[in-house]
Amino acid sequence: MQHTTNAFAILRRTAMMAAITLAMAGCATTSKPLNLADSIASNPSLSTFNTLVAQGGLSETLKSGGPYTVFAPTNDAFKTVPAATMADLSKHPEKLKDVLNYHITSGKLMAADIKNSDAKTLNGANVALSKAGDFVTVENAAVVVANLGATNGVVHTIDTVLMPPKK
Repeated sequence: MQHTTNAFAILRRTAMMAAITLAMAGCATTSKPLNLADSIASNPSLSTFNTLVAQGGLSETLKSGGPYTVFAPTNDAFKTVPAATMADLSKHPEKLKDVLNYHITSGKLMAADIKNSDAKTLNGANVALSKAGDFVTVENAAVVVANLGATNGVVHTIDTVLMPPKK
C-alpha cells in the first residue's frame, strides 16, 4: 500500500509540475510579427524616418498595404540633410510624401534578391539598385542593415537620405 501511495504522490507531483510549466509557458510574451510601420517605429535608429512617415501620412499605407520594400534612412543619415531642406519638407507635406515614397518600392526585395537594376518607387521615379557580394546600394546610399522583416514587406536601413529627381 505504501508503494502505491508513493507512486501516486510522485505521479501527482509530476502532473502538477507539468501543469505549472504549461501555465508559465502560456504567460511568456512572444513577439508577434510587425507590419512595416510598426517595424520602423520599433527601431530606435529610424526614429526620424518614423516621425516623417507619420507627418507624411504614410503610416496607414505601411501598416496595411504591400508588400513593399522600404529603404529607410537612419537618424545619422538625416543629420546630413541641410536644415533648410528639412524645414521646407516639414512645411510642404506633398514634397515630404514625394521624398518618402522615393524610398519605397512595391514588392518584397530581400538583399539576396537584389540585382544590378532599376526599381520603380512609389513616387513613380526609378532608383538604381546595385549589389557586389553582400554589399547593397540604392542610388548613392549603402544598405547598413538588410532584411528587417515585416508581415507586409521588408525594411533595409540606409546611410543616406535619397532625394527624388525634379519632376
